[in-house]
Amino acid sequence: MEILKFKTNIKCGGCIATVTPFLDKEESIQNWQVDTSSADKVLTVSGHDVNPQKVKNVVEKAGFKAEVIQVAGIGGKDL
Repeated sequence: MEILKFKTNIKCGGCIATVTPFLDKEESIQNWQVDTSSADKVLTVSGHDVNPQKVKNVVEKAGFKAEVIQVAGIGGKDL
């Protein structure tokens, strides 16, 4: 399982509602969440064979920005 973190501009519940159908459609994503209380509005995505560029594209398709800040493998070890 891979865990990816992205700095985003997803800042509120309405933004999360907008991006939800886009992220939920991506088959490689098993779980995701956005920490709207953090300064970087961190989107954490986990799944198998998750492609960081694909996640970024999905978020951008929903109308938001995403910048990769961390990619980790099983056990949270950096790849």
